[in-house]
This record gives sequence, structure tokens and C-alpha cells, in this order.
Amino acid sequence: MSLLNSLVTFEAKRIFKRALRFNEECGVLPDASTARKRLIYIHVPFCESLCPYCSFHRVPFNRELCRLYFSALRKEISLYRERGYLFHGVYVGGGTPTIMVEELAETLSVVRRFFPIREVSVETNPNHLNDRHIKILKEAGVDRLSVGVQSFNDKLLREMGRFDNYGSGAEIAHRVGSVVGSFPTINADMMFNFPSQTTEMLNNDLNVLLSLGLDQITYYPLMVSDSTKEQVERAWGRVRYDKEESFYKRITGILLDRYTFSTAWCFTKGSSMVDEYIVDYDEYAGVGSGSIGYLEGVCYANNFNIPLYISIVEENRLPIFARRVFGIRDRVRYDFLMRLFSTSVPIGFFVEKYGSFPWFNLLWELVAFALAGCIRFKNGAIVLTERGRYIWVVLMREFFTAVNNFRDFCRRQR
Repeated sequence: MSLLNSLVTFEAKRIFKRALRFNEECGVLPDASTARKRLIYIHVPFCESLCPYCSFHRVPFNRELCRLYFSALRKEISLYRERGYLFHGVYVGGGTPTIMVEELAETLSVVRRFFPIREVSVETNPNHLNDRHIKILKEAGVDRLSVGVQSFNDKLLREMGRFDNYGSGAEIAHRVGSVVGSFPTINADMMFNFPSQTTEMLNNDLNVLLSLGLDQITYYPLMVSDSTKEQVERAWGRVRYDKEESFYKRITGILLDRYTFSTAWCFTKGSSMVDEYIVDYDEYAGVGSGSIGYLEGVCYANNFNIPLYISIVEENRLPIFARRVFGIRDRVRYDFLMRLFSTSVPIGFFVEKYGSFPWFNLLWELVAFALAGCIRFKNGAIVLTERGRYIWVVLMREFFTAVNNFRDFCRRQR
């Protein structure tokens, strides 16, 4: 790993750890004050099996608890409407959101009834790519279906514990290929930089992806939180970052022949919703146990105890477990990180949002990244260079790792 990458990783760990020191308090959100572009993120934590590398809030599937949970979700969504919030997009993540697909469809129907929704994105797993699920999701108006593939390599799938649950790489490829064209956007969620992954494995995954003709491919680097480190090392060995940049360059070198950047790790044909809704939306509500939201300058996390989450919502209260009010500098730096992840951001975005360009709050970042050759100014926008795109992958990897560590902390407190 280069000196620049090491310095960025070290500094990012320090900054994000400090930024995610929340106050442990039940709190309320302010009523909506503006008509900002907002999204509602819905978290479904239930899974049929738990992957060793995943740090998201997830629990083993329990049918009755899951049914009660979906009912509470719909109640919580109504509480946001009562507070005057307006949402134009929906993103459903997990866990496995399609684990009770009829309940999910009913929940999406409620969201559409309450808000002027323009786009709906839902995550799923390969075993749910069947006629029944696809029919229900299409009738529910899903625009983007994101399939958790991770890899088509059988050795890696076995090490992840996914082979027995979802089949071989060839079977998964067949299932994913069979739904191309069923929705406006079919996305494959992939991962790279597993300790046991070779360049040949990566090349084979890329060849399979190109053969499927997908609308979108998201390629995340492996992110290891404190809680998953031991399990990941048991499955693959020690996580190293000396191959990460070369893997990333290989991915971009192959995919950019047919795709364009939506973010530094998302590749798209045309335009469509992306996993990183934090790029497209200034603010988002986090709904569901363990979800994280960012509204009116308040970053908050919902309660991670599912029965307690349900009981709080049934009392007509928002189930906020911890929160932090961001000052102006934190807000500006957050916007800078997230917006530039899309590879460019107009200077006018900051002028429109803050009244003028916030030079004072961003001066250090602009100078440092410009001197490092990561950004340049072009046609009234800040643009990531080729070097900068990978640096932003490093930054976002550390950001999401810090969020995962924060989730670990919340789970211990519940």
C-alpha cells in the first residue's frame, strides 16, 4: 500500500471515529423545515443465514417476529408523515428485505400512499430470484433490484458460507441472467479484495458479469469491522490492502469499456438509482431497527433491540437510540465526501445549499487533495482524478467500516 493510501486510511479512521461519537439518548427529530430532496431508507434485519463478513444489523429469520416487525415498520413510516416529512425515493436494505415479500409489498404500498415516490430500490439474494418474488416486486413498483452476488467463484462462495444457501457460481449467474430486463435496473453487488482472492478469480468474475449484460454493477472492497475481523480471518486469513488498488484498477479497466461511473465503485449503463443513496439525496430517514438516518443536520440511529423497537413504535414514538447534531463544518465535510464520491460535484451545489462556497470549512481538504493529485477543478466543478477515485474508495471503505463499528457498539448497548 502506498504512503498516500496509508496516510488517507489513518486519517480517515481518526476522523470517522470521532464523527460517530453519538449521544446515547432517546430523542426526537425536528419537524421538516424545508422541501429538500429526501429518501426513506427501510431496514429489514432478518436473514436466512448470517454471512461472516457482514456487519449490518441482522438476525436469524423468525417468521412471527418478522411479521410483527413489518407492522411496526409501517407504523414508524406514518410517524414521519405526521412530522411533515416528504420523501421521493425508497431504498430497502438488510438483512434480506425480500424474506417475507408480501409484507414488503404491503409496506411499499403504504409508502407510496403517504409520499410522492419516484423510485424504489430493493436488495435481495439469489435464491429469491423466482417467479413468485419477481411478480410481487414488479407489481409493487420496484425500479431497481440489487442482487447480493459477491462472487461467482465457488471456492470464495464456500468460504463465505453462501454456496450451500445460494448454489454454485454458475447457478447464481443463471438466476441473475434470467431476471435481466424484468426491472428498469438490475444490479449485481460484488466484492473484491478477499484475502484468498486471486487476479484470475477476479478476471473470471468480471467475464461472467460482462456476459450477463447487467444494467449496473456495484463493486465494494471488503470492509471488516471489529466484530467480524475474527470470523473473516478464520475464513480467509488476514485482510491485506496491498492488492486492493491493483484489483480496483483491473475492475475499472474492464468495466469502463461498457459502463460509466455512478460512484467510484458503481458502474452503470445510462442513469439509475445507486446503492449509495447518500450521494443522490441530501437527507434520508432511517426506518427500522438499527437503521441510520440524517435529517435536519441530525444523524441518528434507531434501537437495535427488535422487540423493544416494536414496543416503542407501538407507543407512537420514534425509536431513536442515539443521535448527534452536526455543526456547519461537519455538514460541509460530509457533503464534500459524499457528493464527490459520484466522481464530480458542481461548485454551485455548495453555493445553493450554503449561500456561498464554504472555503473556510473545506480549505484544508481542497489543498491537501489537490496537492496529492486527487482532485481538479473543471468547468465549475470539483472532479476526481483517476488517482482520486481510488482514494475515495479508501475513504468510503473507512467511512462504512466506522459506521459498522458504531453498529457494533449499539448492539452491545441494547
